[in-house]
Amino acid sequence: MTEKIQTGHVMHSSHIRKDKSQIVINIITYILVTIFCIMCIMPFWMIVASSFATEDSVRRSGFTLWPTEVSTYSYELLFRSPDQMIGAYIVTICLTLAGTLVGLFIIAMTGYALQRKDFPLRNGIMFYIYFTSLFSAGLVPFYLLIVQYLNLRDSYFAILLPLLMSPWLIVLMKNFVKAIPHEITESGKIDGAGDFRIFYSLILPNLKPALATIGLFLALSYWNEWYYSSLFLTTKVEYRPLQYHLYNVINKVASLKNSVAGSNVVITDLPGETLKMATAVVATGPIILLYPFVQKYFVAGLTVGAVKG
Repeated sequence: MTEKIQTGHVMHSSHIRKDKSQIVINIITYILVTIFCIMCIMPFWMIVASSFATEDSVRRSGFTLWPTEVSTYSYELLFRSPDQMIGAYIVTICLTLAGTLVGLFIIAMTGYALQRKDFPLRNGIMFYIYFTSLFSAGLVPFYLLIVQYLNLRDSYFAILLPLLMSPWLIVLMKNFVKAIPHEITESGKIDGAGDFRIFYSLILPNLKPALATIGLFLALSYWNEWYYSSLFLTTKVEYRPLQYHLYNVINKVASLKNSVAGSNVVITDLPGETLKMATAVVATGPIILLYPFVQKYFVAGLTVGAVKG
């Protein structure tokens, strides 16, 4: 009886010690996660705070977590032509939606075909895709292809088409598709379904994590695109993508400041650094809202890709 009481006391004590150690671990974990979250949020908060500061206060005190002198002049300058800003947003949103949807569909079909063992050309095509990720013809042939052969100068397709696919995303999708059992394809064939019906009805529903992961990469590439716009879109295009529009606004203000620097003309508090912060907020804010909707699939997709890759 005494041994039972002692054994029960030891088990109860170890259980208490285990609970205390678990509490300590949880507290340390919460503290570390909180510190990490603050470190991630602080830079973005500094950008937002600096965008509402005056240029003179930034010049005197640098970037701070709270503006000493509040001003909305940078945003007023950005939205001085609201039709241009709205048009830039509409163009960017349309390019992002169209490019992400079409790119996802093409990449998913390519990845599915390249992992099928009954596809005889999969190794040759995979080598070609991988080869293009290592070697490129350069900017001049690419420019001639878009402008002279495809005649896409001053066309939004010059921005839409080059970003539809990338070798890395195809390889990533191929690794995702490997996680789907081959028996699903065989069962579809037994039921008399064609290849496209198998892909659309059986494969795509099982690729939600992959579609969310690769779709986010595609959306970010289209949303942040400005380089192709600078190459192929001239002043004949009334509304240009958001990033390129903001890039032009910053360049115009910088040119104006440089032109009056050596003259007797005085421009008071013309924004420079604060304008850059405001453009960062305007360009980054909307796309951040996309991440919470795909976070669950995005984390799962990265895990599957890491295990199966």
